[in-house]
Amino acid sequence: MAPGRRGGRTAPTSRDVAALAGVAQSTVSAVMSGNRTVSAETRRRVEEAMRTLRYQPNAGARTLRTARTNVIALIVYLGPQIDASETMPYIDTIIEEARRLDYDVVLSTRREGPAGLTRLAGRSICDAFVVMDVQTHDDRIPAAAELGLPVVLVGRPADPRGLDVADFDTRRSAELLVDEFAATGHRHVAILGEPSEEPEPFQFVQDFYAGARERAAFHGMELSVVPRRSNTWDGVVACADRLLARREDRLGLIGRTPGVTDWLARLLRERGLVAGRDVSLAGVCTDETALSYERPITNVSPRPRAVSRLAMRLLFARLRGDGGPPHLELVEPEDLVRRATTTLFA
Repeated sequence: MAPGRRGGRTAPTSRDVAALAGVAQSTVSAVMSGNRTVSAETRRRVEEAMRTLRYQPNAGARTLRTARTNVIALIVYLGPQIDASETMPYIDTIIEEARRLDYDVVLSTRREGPAGLTRLAGRSICDAFVVMDVQTHDDRIPAAAELGLPVVLVGRPADPRGLDVADFDTRRSAELLVDEFAATGHRHVAILGEPSEEPEPFQFVQDFYAGARERAAFHGMELSVVPRRSNTWDGVVACADRLLARREDRLGLIGRTPGVTDWLARLLRERGLVAGRDVSLAGVCTDETALSYERPITNVSPRPRAVSRLAMRLLFARLRGDGGPPHLELVEPEDLVRRATTTLFA
């Protein structure tokens, strides 16, 4: 029997499948290889056409269809000024979720921009990407959208280019912190802000300050965002007088991150002030961090593990062939926990 013939009949080809399903031949290849997202309806039509025609892909196509590396690339910057204690819960959870489904994770921790993504994709060593630390205008997004592989972004760009996005609702966390100070009789709120010489590149940071300002206005409270001179302890000391200017009139301090909250706790100690007696202190940090202080800190958790689990849920849905519209999902904060560093005023 001549190659390509079965019982005297010409064997169906992928072109025949495409014609019957009403799709391009490249779409049939994508369904078989899994290297491009295809909608559930299109996948159903292609698979039904394959069954109808009793189409059997050749050995090369069958290999392509199952050519999974079972490796996920995690792009996360770990530079000298990054607080590893903040970042590790995200990384640990992504690795745990991957291993649970028999995947490994390869870490890329340098700032390489778009070139890092295309280099990894070009080596065919991974099936999908999780990209962290995504900025509002991030030059990696166009490249990520062209990879032809599932990509989930942790952080919100202005234009996700059709990619899935997972993030934490920082606006709501700021609202909870300001609400706490309003409920406990404070008149003033001061937030230790970002380094003054740097424009803010992250949407979640912008959302935090916007939420705090709007909530303070709602409660009729005075709110100050005091930028630190630099991303160092000396930068914090330089703006201490502005931060504590209202310390004798029902002042509450807010730390946007665990590291900033720690700086504020240290500043109060060095000024001989007691958090929860002289001024109040609350921050965005995990419960474990909040409880690690001698005086446990009032906190809202950023829920790093929940954010990572969400990102991996979206990613594995794409790996399983979900061809639906892109997702933008935010993890809501849980309720604020009042601890020893909140002062109650009558």
